[in-house]
Amino acid sequence: MEDVVIIGAGPCGLSAAAELQNHGFDPLVIEKENVVHSIACYPTYMQFFSTAALLEIASVPFITPNEKPYRLEALHYYRTVAERREMRIRRYEKVTEVNRVGDAFVIRSVRRTGETLETRARVVVVATGYFDHPNLIGIPGEELPHVSHFFREAHPYAGMRVVVIGGSNSAVDASLEMERVGAKVTVVYRGESVSANIKPWVRPIFDSMASKGRIDLRLNSRVTEIRPHEVTVESQNGAETLECDFVLALTGFRPDRGFLRAMGIEAPDGVIPPTHNPETMETNVPGLYLAGVVSTGRDANEIFIESGRFHGRKIAEHLASITNN
Repeated sequence: MEDVVIIGAGPCGLSAAAELQNHGFDPLVIEKENVVHSIACYPTYMQFFSTAALLEIASVPFITPNEKPYRLEALHYYRTVAERREMRIRRYEKVTEVNRVGDAFVIRSVRRTGETLETRARVVVVATGYFDHPNLIGIPGEELPHVSHFFREAHPYAGMRVVVIGGSNSAVDASLEMERVGAKVTVVYRGESVSANIKPWVRPIFDSMASKGRIDLRLNSRVTEIRPHEVTVESQNGAETLECDFVLALTGFRPDRGFLRAMGIEAPDGVIPPTHNPETMETNVPGLYLAGVVSTGRDANEIFIESGRFHGRKIAEHLASITNN
C-alpha cells in the first residue's frame, strides 16, 4: 500500500513529489511517457515566457545565462531535480482507472509492453496536465493528415504553403520560424489583433513581418473548411479559397475532464474548474487531490508552471496536518 501516488511527472507533479518528501512522505509517481513530457512536446527552439526563477521547484536553482530559459534547458533542469531528489517514478505507464475502494484507492495502469498493474494508495494526486488534448475547431477536414495541432520545428515546412489557425504565442512563434526557412505563411485569426499576451520581445518582429507582407495576416477571419490542398476562409468580405500544403491549428489545449469525472470528481466541461478546495487542493472525493493546470477552468499554457508548482505544498501541508492529528 502506497501512502501517496502522483499521476503525472510534469513540473507540477514533480513539485508535488518534492513537497511531499519535505514532509516525510515517499510518493510514487506514475507517468505515461517520461518526465515533463509536455515540455518535450514544445517546439524545439521555444523560449519560455517565464523567467527561470519562476519555473524553479524543489528548492533547486534553475541556472541559465539567458533572461528566459529555452525548452532544452528546462528539460535538463527538471530531469536533474528528479535525479537529485531520487524520486520514485514509474515511466511509460498509463493510468487507466482510479477507484475508491473502502479507505484506499485502486489505481489500474498499463505499461507499453501491455502488462497491466494494480496499485493501492491512501491518497492520489492528479497532475496530468493538458498537452494531449488540443482544442478542436470542429470543422470539416480537421482530421486530414496534413493538419496538425502541434508544431515542433520549421524544417518540414520549408518552401511550403502553410495556413496557421490561431493568434497566440504558439501561432506567432511558429509563423516566424517557418517564414525564416522560406515557407509561405498565412495566419488566420478570429480576433481584431493577435493576442495581447504575445511575448514582448517577439511582438514587434511579428508585426514587422506582417506589415511587410512576409507573413499574410488575416484578422477577423476563420477557417471554415479544410481540403487536401486548400482551405476556405470566411471574413466580413465573404468566403475565400486559399491554396495550402499544410494546416497548423494552434488553438490551445485543455485538460481531460472525462478522466476526472470517471474518478468521481465534479468536473464539468467549459470554464468552470473541477470541484476542489483551493486551500488544500482536495477534490469532492476525499483523499483525491489536484495539482497544476488540471485544476483550472481556463485555457492552459506554460505560465501555469508558475502557479501550479505551489499546489504540491498545499497538498503536503494538508496531508501532514491530517497525519499529525
